[in-house]
Amino acid sequence: MKRRDLFAGSLAFGTLGARGMWHSVPAAAAALQRTAVSGTVPRLVPMRAHADQITDIKVCLRPFRPAGPRLDVERVGDKVVIHNYGHGGSGWSLSWGSADIAVGKAASLSPRRIAVVGCGVIGLTSALSAQRAGFDVTIYTRDMLPHTRSVRANGSWTPDSRIALTAPAGPQFAEVWEQMARYSWKAYRDYLGLPGNPIDFRDNYTLSDTPFDEAPEPEGRTGPGDYASTGMPRATSEFATYGERIRDIIPAPELLASQDNPFPVAHAQRAPMMMFNFGAYGHLLLSEFHQAGGRVVIREFHTPADMKSIAEPVIINCPGYAARDLWGDRTLIPVRGQTAWLPPQPDVAYGVEYRGAAALSKSDGLMIQAVDLNDVGEMEGVGNSFEHADRAEAEKAIAVFENLFARFPAGRG
Repeated sequence: MKRRDLFAGSLAFGTLGARGMWHSVPAAAAALQRTAVSGTVPRLVPMRAHADQITDIKVCLRPFRPAGPRLDVERVGDKVVIHNYGHGGSGWSLSWGSADIAVGKAASLSPRRIAVVGCGVIGLTSALSAQRAGFDVTIYTRDMLPHTRSVRANGSWTPDSRIALTAPAGPQFAEVWEQMARYSWKAYRDYLGLPGNPIDFRDNYTLSDTPFDEAPEPEGRTGPGDYASTGMPRATSEFATYGERIRDIIPAPELLASQDNPFPVAHAQRAPMMMFNFGAYGHLLLSEFHQAGGRVVIREFHTPADMKSIAEPVIINCPGYAARDLWGDRTLIPVRGQTAWLPPQPDVAYGVEYRGAAALSKSDGLMIQAVDLNDVGEMEGVGNSFEHADRAEAEKAIAVFENLFARFPAGRG
């Protein structure tokens, strides 16, 4: 069983770009066998997946730091800078918890005014958290949220999607991760049921041609050595997984009984998956920020010294992958991800993962991505900074579902 299958559904589909991250542990397969269910699968409308229906292809570079997100504090001239970047594929998922940590550090300095650099999801949630704590906040950014890398993600709950490497992060980071994950999960629940469904749940189906407990986990090795010897991760096994720490709050996947499996595939499991509808959620966050008196200043920074010109004494620094150049943080490793978008299919209200590809029906379109078509596990896209669309990759992923739903049993849809 692949590591990513433990949270298939509830922790599926990576947050920053096109590689959805499902994480698991070897013991999960036995648990799945014990949770087989019968008679609870609704009738599913087949997805209409065809390459000639592509409306957009989005590419994102997730800001991966082997030691985990940067959350330390430093001084630049007379400014105090609190860093909040480097969340890999977990930015959307951990944003509120990460913001809470950053704002807590800012609050200890007792400023009246706080600046936030960056208007991606990390910057925006940091700004809102600071406002809720009573601070006067200004966002300084080159791009507004709709034009940031954040909205090139697929927008699903994936809190330990390539968030760190086990060795560089060390055992202490696990507690920090758990703090961020639990805080964020609770924060997102406040947005459920609002107009436009900014935060929603979908049933997500993970399919397999072989029993889940018999599928070996691929090593996902792309070269000799490891991060310690080469400065780059080389195998899936180097990536940290922390999902077991929050299993008490995450809905468990269910193995479907064969007579209730609606797919033309031997094995299927299902789990509720939290997802973010970028349009509605982003609009809601920006509206809240402005309604609370927040200001946005369009400004581009090229070096840390440029931040001396900011009027506010305390700065929460949320530049995402741009920190590699802006801050000279060469520990940041790009992880390329790509999503292909087809027209919305509102009658299709679920997600599917099969044969290295993933599909999710959202309010703004049917999103399809190559998850692991090359069978390299977590190493897919690592070190790849190519931000242009690859249509061949998109068509290959779409073909997986075109073939799947061409075999969809009559009467199931």
